[in-house]
Amino acid sequence: MVDIKIAPSLLAADFSRLASEVATIEDSADLLHLDVMDGHFVPNITFGMPVIAALRPHTGLRFDCHLMITNPGDYVGPLAEAGADLITVHLEAVGDPRPLAEKASRHGLGFGVVVSPPTPWDAMRPYLDLCEMVVVMSVHPGFGGQSFIPEVLTKVEALRKEVDSRDIRTDIQIDGGISPGTIRRAREAGANVFVAGTAVFGRANRTEAIEELRQVIGA
Repeated sequence: MVDIKIAPSLLAADFSRLASEVATIEDSADLLHLDVMDGHFVPNITFGMPVIAALRPHTGLRFDCHLMITNPGDYVGPLAEAGADLITVHLEAVGDPRPLAEKASRHGLGFGVVVSPPTPWDAMRPYLDLCEMVVVMSVHPGFGGQSFIPEVLTKVEALRKEVDSRDIRTDIQIDGGISPGTIRRAREAGANVFVAGTAVFGRANRTEAIEELRQVIGA
């Protein structure tokens, strides 16, 4: 039985009061999803180590850092120092992620790989044993608030079969467009970690928003 985890995305929060925004999900979320973008791998820039370090004393949630950056290896140490717990890197940016997985382990970080919508799931196959989590993007990386791309669910299904057949405990995260209207299909496909941005931070009561997501999938 896999653990179901809800990971609200900080990208959808009010940036003028991030600490208080995180406090609203402290008791109901499982992870805090942090999208680190560099303006090069993707055309947007979000936040980096200073913001992560500033938030770290304000929450006990695990920091799930999604690195949408061209040279993620340069930032493994600084991210660990800032308070990250888990980093996920795009296969489109790194090619062979083995050296990064080893570097992350040396710094005490969990590690995972991400594929964007055009990338086939089996690009991840050689690296599953390295990963605490694999991530299937259900929107194009770079901006929040996009519509869910249902075609990626075939990748989730294939990953779930592969992970279960190997009897490994790799989490399968789906990231992008997750809402009460899409989460059931993602869960049925085999995802067990759900990144939700506006579906959580766009609601006045974040605890109710997270509970609604759990109820839809019977978690």
